[in-house]
Amino acid sequence: MLTLGGNSSPAVATLSFSSIIISGKELTAHVATSNSSSRLSTPSTVASAVPMVKRTSSGVNFIRPHLRTLSPYTPIEPFEILSARLGRAPQDIIKLDANENPYGPPPEVMEALGRMQFPNIYPDPESRRLRAALAEDSGLGAEHILVGCGADELIDLIMRCTLEQSDVVLDCPPTFIMYSFDTAVNGSKLVKVPRKKDFSLDMPGVLAAIEKHKPKIIFLTSPNNPDGSLIKEDELLEILNQDLLVVLDEAYIEFAGEPSRMTWVKKYENLIVLRTFSKRAGLAGIRVGYGAFPLSIIEYLWRAKQPYNVSVAAEVAACAALKNKSYLEDVKNKLVMERDRMYKLLLEVPFLSPYPSHSNFILCSVTDPSKSAKQLQADLAKEGVMKLEADEKKLVDFCFGKQNQATSEDCDDAVGERLRLTLNWPRGCECCCLLLHQSRVA
Repeated sequence: MLTLGGNSSPAVATLSFSSIIISGKELTAHVATSNSSSRLSTPSTVASAVPMVKRTSSGVNFIRPHLRTLSPYTPIEPFEILSARLGRAPQDIIKLDANENPYGPPPEVMEALGRMQFPNIYPDPESRRLRAALAEDSGLGAEHILVGCGADELIDLIMRCTLEQSDVVLDCPPTFIMYSFDTAVNGSKLVKVPRKKDFSLDMPGVLAAIEKHKPKIIFLTSPNNPDGSLIKEDELLEILNQDLLVVLDEAYIEFAGEPSRMTWVKKYENLIVLRTFSKRAGLAGIRVGYGAFPLSIIEYLWRAKQPYNVSVAAEVAACAALKNKSYLEDVKNKLVMERDRMYKLLLEVPFLSPYPSHSNFILCSVTDPSKSAKQLQADLAKEGVMKLEADEKKLVDFCFGKQNQATSEDCDDAVGERLRLTLNWPRGCECCCLLLHQSRVA
């Protein structure tokens, strides 16, 4: 609205543009006053109210400066892309490159998705049904629980709600790469305190970094990705006693044989615990994660989160999965048994040194200087056993699948034979359920 006149002239006019043709010659406007109405054709007056936009040479000038040099996250290729690239049918590809659950979700999930109602209506922005089910499953009140499109969304949401560009995030690599990636996306500073050789936390280094850099957040993963180690309770308590926000990622906690610390958020105002349906319930493709938050923090995340971030399908699938706890427990037990059995087999491979794991994968060090983790991965990929690129420190993850998945004992395909020869295992070993997987060492 344009106000004309002053104290000496009570008449007030409102200026509205009925048509503005910048590229042509016509510039017209209607002026209505409380005393009179007239049509006005004054190009000079109108032109001054519509400043010309200075043309820019490139759209990149609109991008925030710190994002212009950001290295993109390298995602894992889905089955249909792998199938086309490798020239293999999807059923001929053994895809174990993301620590996914090879058994998939309980059968109730597909049944519930088939009966799903109202996909044409926006989902419940509060995910009330799912949060109620998670409250019953965890023993923590629903008011402490927030659901996201995977735990990755919650990691980003936490950073967006807490970090200024001058703030510091403390990271303990090797660990889940999304912590450092999202820190870069949000334009904050990252301080790394590398883990010890056995992948345990360097507690003196962590405490020294807290004292020196005054970080606002530290991300801890237990079990840790890529090695499967657990954080010690006394170490976690010592970090919680520091003046910073502690985000504990429990994506693999079901395989650890110890309880989640979700309920701790009622006691510690500086603790957030993240969980996921990807590993436990086989819903990685549906994208459902959740977190436990102190009430003093979750209030502000509710304000900032996208309103419809969890789809109707995701809530239906997750609720259905939680109804079949016996299936979830049975699958977990199978994967743990396979992990323990595979660890013993890996000890027999002369050029690999496996680390004890509390997750659904086993990290190994390639001890023979004449062998390369990257070459081992490449050899397996040739046979349709999918992997990510190897790191530069000769560390490699072995992720496993179903107990009867493509074993060299019950199938004679090239994959099983190639794995047997690559790892120097005798015939009869169930080696086709392995995958060399990027450890993401920073």
